[in-house]
Amino acid sequence: MTDQHTTDDSTTAHSLTDLDHRAITTARLLAMDSVERAGSGHPGTAIALAPVAHLIFQKHLRHSPTQPDWVGRDRFVLSCGHASILLYTQLFLTGYGLDIDDLRSFRAHESLLPGHPEYRHTAGVETTTGPLGQGFATAVGMAMAMKHEKALYEPAADARSLAAERLEAETEESSDAAPRAVESTDSIFDRTIWVLCSDGDMQEGISYEAGALAGRHRLDNLVVIFDDNDVQIEGNATLVTSEDTAARFRAQGWNVVTVPLAESGEVDTARLDTELAAAAAHRGEPSLIILKSVIAWPAPHARNTSAAHGSPLGEVEAEATRAVLGSTAAPFEVDDEVLQFTRGAQARGEELVADWNSRLDAYTSTNPERAADWARVRSGALPDGLADALPVFEPGETMATRAASGLVIQELAKVLPELWGGSADLAEPNRTTIEGGRSFLPEETESSGRAGRNVHWGVREHAMGAAMNGISLVDGSRFFAGTFLVFSDYHRQTVRLAALMKLPVIYLWSHDSVALGSDGPTHQPIEHLASLRAMPDFAVVRPADAAETAASWLTVLQNRGPAGIVLGRQPIATADTPWANVLDGVSRGAYVVREVPDARTLLIATGSEVALALAAAAELDPEQTSVRVVSMPCREWFEAQGPEYRESVLPAALTARVVVEAAASFGWHDIAGPGGRIVGIDVFGLSAPGDEALVARGMTVERVVAAAREATETAAAS
Repeated sequence: MTDQHTTDDSTTAHSLTDLDHRAITTARLLAMDSVERAGSGHPGTAIALAPVAHLIFQKHLRHSPTQPDWVGRDRFVLSCGHASILLYTQLFLTGYGLDIDDLRSFRAHESLLPGHPEYRHTAGVETTTGPLGQGFATAVGMAMAMKHEKALYEPAADARSLAAERLEAETEESSDAAPRAVESTDSIFDRTIWVLCSDGDMQEGISYEAGALAGRHRLDNLVVIFDDNDVQIEGNATLVTSEDTAARFRAQGWNVVTVPLAESGEVDTARLDTELAAAAAHRGEPSLIILKSVIAWPAPHARNTSAAHGSPLGEVEAEATRAVLGSTAAPFEVDDEVLQFTRGAQARGEELVADWNSRLDAYTSTNPERAADWARVRSGALPDGLADALPVFEPGETMATRAASGLVIQELAKVLPELWGGSADLAEPNRTTIEGGRSFLPEETESSGRAGRNVHWGVREHAMGAAMNGISLVDGSRFFAGTFLVFSDYHRQTVRLAALMKLPVIYLWSHDSVALGSDGPTHQPIEHLASLRAMPDFAVVRPADAAETAASWLTVLQNRGPAGIVLGRQPIATADTPWANVLDGVSRGAYVVREVPDARTLLIATGSEVALALAAAAELDPEQTSVRVVSMPCREWFEAQGPEYRESVLPAALTARVVVEAAASFGWHDIAGPGGRIVGIDVFGLSAPGDEALVARGMTVERVVAAAREATETAAAS
């Protein structure tokens, strides 16, 4: 790790032109005006850091406002998402398709500019941020994905970087030069992740986890600017921390630099400009720039106050700020010369794209197979015949679903180069290791390298979840990661963000019930399935056996949405249902696994309890005439089916129903119906061998049989 120190003001290489300063003033006023008009928002950071955002978007970020999804672009992540208007003003000024009326409608209903940045809602927003620390950790995942992608698709001989030459060329430019496009490197895969974060981001525990990962992986394509303004909602930051942030990150393996305030009290843009370029060129470590600022600078009375964090300045202070800035412009008034200047980013971006495309053509000509596969991966398309790659599980074959998942991963990995994954230090119990896939690490050895497909997260579920989101945001990676179901609580916020963004992340949550055994109630999930199912736009998939596990994997990959595959550790016999029925039924979320000619009782089960339901049905109905059994691996997929299919599986007239699941009964009453019964577990588990724990908590054939008889009697009496 290194410890860089900046130079004196007299030796800085760059200064801003008059148009730069006018553009910064415009950005400050637009941020202030937008919050004033909305009547809510976070103006302080946006006003103070307008020079920072201007430097990034005009001088350092490789982007193309007219082609916001250009593959070769850098990424900018506003981890302090509450300061969203800081980003939105730059998206407007550089020409991402926003107009002044969009700024006027900031935070309004159906506005393109919501209170916090939302992925897929506003062009130029690379990830949804708001919960502090998430953007920082998501950016770590983006940086990991770009390192992996380059190692996977670029021949080693071509993996050179011209970052040092780029920096040298930039420092030779005159101080009054026009904003410049960052020179391209010779690799189409070299991109930088730029992150802006706040005190709150640094205080969230996820930043400690993610910072350690970035340092271990030597993510030198990651540059983080920490706005060290010493102000929080409740007062000065010294109320809550005495930490030496620089020492913390150096200890984690980061290159750390500090940019103090200029003598005027303003952000030192000249020094920051130099340090941003140096950080992008630095090799071997991620970079942290600790930037001193004064919140709401230069507002005469709001500056350096907690009130400026999350409240409009007010009409009087807004006018006073205008006066300090020397502006006579009306609210939302933008000078044409300034707008023409800032939108020069469009032409520079188009030049970058054209240059990158020519290098992509050269790459494609030299590496046609790699280029074709990379294009497929970026498109999200799966190879033809993927179902044929799945392992075949014979009826009666006994296997835990976690073990079956491990076998499925091995076969999928052979045909999906974009598939990689890991675990929160639980690779063996989660069965997540890709055999022969090497470890994803910066050290190039026989067992490790950037192209490695097995990520070792350590005991860091929260950062793992956020980084998964970042990985999934880059060029088509299909990433999975595992932990115990009970520990999904540790990364629940990241799961929620994945659902909000509809990212194709795959969680493998094993040890799914009290059947995990003697580790006891701290490790035995009860409420987790119900809680996760309550999350919109997220699929909870609990396969019954090995065959359903394979079908679940295939459906998750095909659906390209966030999903958690919930797996057990106890051996389960594979049912004798025809594979075609399993494949179709699982993809629909529920299907009949025991059909009868005159169904009067309906048993509905998930996961390992499907076997329990089948056993109870055999006792209730040995002639197989009156008890239908339905496996429901995924409620969300089932609810997405048309009414005819849902009725064919769960006939409305068949009201004698029993739902069987070794988890909380909460959330099943709509399926069970008013006369139905639920055989579940509504108390915490206990320390006992798995089979004994199941019996102790009532997951028995006898209980299911009794519940079925009660439900049948209730239906007959109604």
